[in-house]
Amino acid sequence: MPVYDYKCKDHGVFFELATLEEHDKPCACPQCGLPSARVIMIAPEILAMAPERRKAFQTNEKAQHEPIVSTNKTRSVSKADGGCGCSDHKKKNSKLMYTAQGDKFFPSMRPWMISH
Repeated sequence: MPVYDYKCKDHGVFFELATLEEHDKPCACPQCGLPSARVIMIAPEILAMAPERRKAFQTNEKAQHEPIVSTNKTRSVSKADGGCGCSDHKKKNSKLMYTAQGDKFFPSMRPWMISH
């Protein structure tokens, strides 16, 4: 059985075990016996969290259940932009050359790197 939080108007918050069928019904306060309504407690670290971080958590939570699927229709990006949509790509001149045997060769670029 799950544990639910309840709040007595005189004695404050307490928790009790309850069945799923009784989750929305009031529970008797253990000190005075008065019926107390169920409350949903928010963790204190959520309230003190920076707004940017809270927004990131909300975005991640939404993405878990509603992932954004990338298709040609959902992105309006031309091939000239580089494909990612940021339009911040500059066409770089490649220094790639090939040897007579067909191996790749990058003059003056990372001579320690072995090409495949």
